[in-house]
Amino acid sequence: MDARSTTISGLPANIDKGIVYIRDRVLPAVMGMDGFIGLSMLADRHSGRCIVTTAWEDGTAMRRSADQVKAMRARAAEVLGGPAVVEDWSIAVLHRAHPAPDGACARVTWTRGRPERLEQMTDAFRMSIVPRLEDIPGFCAVSVLVDPVQGRATTAVTYDSRQAMHDALDRATQLRQDFTRHTSAQVLEVETFELVVAQLRVPETV
Repeated sequence: MDARSTTISGLPANIDKGIVYIRDRVLPAVMGMDGFIGLSMLADRHSGRCIVTTAWEDGTAMRRSADQVKAMRARAAEVLGGPAVVEDWSIAVLHRAHPAPDGACARVTWTRGRPERLEQMTDAFRMSIVPRLEDIPGFCAVSVLVDPVQGRATTAVTYDSRQAMHDALDRATQLRQDFTRHTSAQVLEVETFELVVAQLRVPETV
């Protein structure tokens, strides 16, 4: 399974308009494309940064959709009021404890490691970190997207609410530190977002 993320550094005042555009225009359009298995949108209302991720059965389906989504991506950037950066990923880990409720939030961590160790790292995450996440009150879901060529990964841990995410901060930080110490991965960035659109049929990998 593969995913394409579009990060738009928009204007905070335009977030709601952007959500409506993604939910009412983009989502119905991509749902009709062959190989589509999911879409999510994360938004930071303070910075205006949004991440729209589409998931596909395989790389062929994702590449086939590329020309079809270009105009929608350009329009989304226009609506949100900022430039768009597109990245392609492989879906390495996807696990849901339960569907995300309204008000769900996610903490996203970007890391970089040695490309030849990426598969080992994701296996370790699946075996050692996911069970510990399930013990955290309010845990909803986790996904790990990887770039095997560059050794990059982005991990999104979703919680039922912003309060649950806040309450889990110390435990989540300890898990991240334990994992990066064990794998020698470098943490590039950690940010929090609202999960504002979620239409996911991505099969579990755990």
